[in-house]
Amino acid sequence: MTIYTDGACLGNPGPGGYGVVLLYNDHRKEISGGFRLTTNNRMEIYAAIAGLSALNCSCEVTLFTDSRYLADAMNKGWVRRWKANGWMRNNKDKALNTDLWEKLLDLCEKHKVKFIWVKGHDGNPENERCDELSTSAARLPDLPADEGYERSIKNGN
Repeated sequence: MTIYTDGACLGNPGPGGYGVVLLYNDHRKEISGGFRLTTNNRMEIYAAIAGLSALNCSCEVTLFTDSRYLADAMNKGWVRRWKANGWMRNNKDKALNTDLWEKLLDLCEKHKVKFIWVKGHDGNPENERCDELSTSAARLPDLPADEGYERSIKNGN
């Protein structure tokens, strides 16, 4: 299974969207959606969650992202370390987006996922399609709340 993902934000924070292309043999599925107020990093993580959540059974997945934040956090073990340290990045800084990282880690327990970074806006057709999906979704009217983000603002995180 191959998954391409991208997140977008019109302003950061601002309205945001995610786009996903799932490829398996001759099958193709596209997923997109958005939120009225969020961040680009949250949309990058959310795109991976949306892609992996669309799978009906445990799979070996190669997930392509143009987000170094997402690829490095997963490949270099940062997220697992943050979780093990009570969601602290170091002695004084809390990890951000913990609600999404928690969901992503759960999905990575179900699936064997290899995260691959690709350069954005560099002519990769599937990455470009994800960019179109995510930016179009961010522009939709009446987007729902990103409850995790809005709760973090309210709580001062």
